This record gives sequence, structure tokens and C-alpha cells, in this order.
Amino acid sequence: MDGEMMAVSAEDPFAQLREVFAGRSALLLEDDAALSAHVADRLLGAGFERVERVESGEEALAAVSGAAFDVLIMDRMTRGLDGLETLKRIRAGDSLSYDAPALMLTALGAERQRVEGLIGGADDYLSKPIGDEELLARIAAQLRRAARRARPAGADLVNGPFRLATGARTLKLEIGGQSRLIDLSPLEFAIVCELTAARGQPVTKTMLWEKCWVEWKFLPDNFVNIIDARISALRRRLKEQAPELGEDLHPLIVSARSQSLIFRDLSDWTE
Repeated sequence: MDGEMMAVSAEDPFAQLREVFAGRSALLLEDDAALSAHVADRLLGAGFERVERVESGEEALAAVSGAAFDVLIMDRMTRGLDGLETLKRIRAGDSLSYDAPALMLTALGAERQRVEGLIGGADDYLSKPIGDEELLARIAAQLRRAARRARPAGADLVNGPFRLATGARTLKLEIGGQSRLIDLSPLEFAIVCELTAARGQPVTKTMLWEKCWVEWKFLPDNFVNIIDARISALRRRLKEQAPELGEDLHPLIVSARSQSLIFRDLSDWTE
């Protein structure tokens, strides 16, 4: 289906994030009561076990002193101690959450403010308003990155018959005891790398743009069209170079809901 974004026909991939979020806890610093309740409800509905809501930086510092959190979600403009200074103090402290992934969720979205947030200790910086789909996907991505830190540096990513070597920047198809390189451009490799690292979980197009179109210093209005065109071409290339997988598995890259992409999970694939 050239030029078309095919939808995932299996279970909703965002429902599959429940496995990523199961048993997790989040600290949510947000002094807008309605927004705080909305975000907390979405996290709990997606599988989080606990979301502790606080309205000030002082309350956030008290919370991390008494409990460990898997992820920190923080507004910048809060009563008393602002979110950025709060995060800096958490990072400099000795609580069990000092190294937890942190996402800034704020109305302060200018480039200078984003840089301040990232330098100040945030792992991601999100401008309000943000859709639930984008927020959940970005939280999942940060939890995956935290888990990868425990793996040996440079370890290959394996998805069924595909072996992706990030160090060598190669993608190989291993079938029937034989291995061959899949020919990809640098941009195509970057896309496959991001989607493969997600291990069958959704990556939003905004996230993909930020990671793969790094030469662009802004988000153009037509960025979705640019991505869709590249994904269509990449699908064709993968189908041409991996025909052994059969029609049922192609295209290997499929869409999830409206704004996310997935590289199929081939862990159960057999020759």
C-alpha cells in the first residue's frame, strides 16, 4: 500500500504499554489541579501502580526523600520552588530518585527554555498542551532508556531474524544460517534504530523527527508528510531486501493510532 500508513491490526500497541508501566510509580509536580488529575488518571489507566501528585517544589523534595519513583513529571512554573530548581536539587541529592528519568511538562516552550531544562537535568522537555498518546510514548521511551543503561554498552539489538549493531551501524538479516546486510541510508538506519530499540512499542512521529532529522533545528508544519514519505520508501526497501519474511509480515513498519509508528515485534518469528 504505497504512500499509505497501514494500521496495526493486532491489539492496540498502547495497551501493550501496560507491561512497561506495570508496578511503576510516578511523581507528578503540577499545580493545575485539573491537569494534574487528568495526567494521573491517564498514567494509572495505562498501568502505573502509583502516581503521587504534588503542587510545589517543596512537596516534591519531601516526596522523593521518603519514596523512590520510576519517573518524574514536572511543571516548571509552580508555587514556591519552581520545577527546574526542584529537579536540580533532586539530581544533586542522595534520594533513591536522584537518577530517575525526568520529563518537564510546561508552557515554557521556547528554545532557550528547553535548553535550560535539559541542562538542568530533564531527560525530555514537553510543551503544553500535549496529547495523551505523545506523553505515554515519551514516558515509555525514557523507561526503556533507563533499562538499557543496565545492558552492556554497544550490545546488538535483535528482533527475530534482524540484528542491528548500533556501533557498526549495520542491520543484518540472519536466516538459514546465513547473514546478509540490509542496505540502508544513514537516515533510514537511524529510523530503524529508533523503532527497533522500542521493541514493538509505539514511537510517535514527533519523537522520531527529534531523533532522526537532527539537522533540522525546528519542527516544520509538514513534518508528518516528510516522515510518511520516508517511511513509505523504507517499507519498500525492507520488503525488497527481506522477501523471505512473507507477505503477512510486510510492511514491517506499521502505524499505531494516528501519530505513532512501530517496527513489528518479530520475537516469535520462525523460519
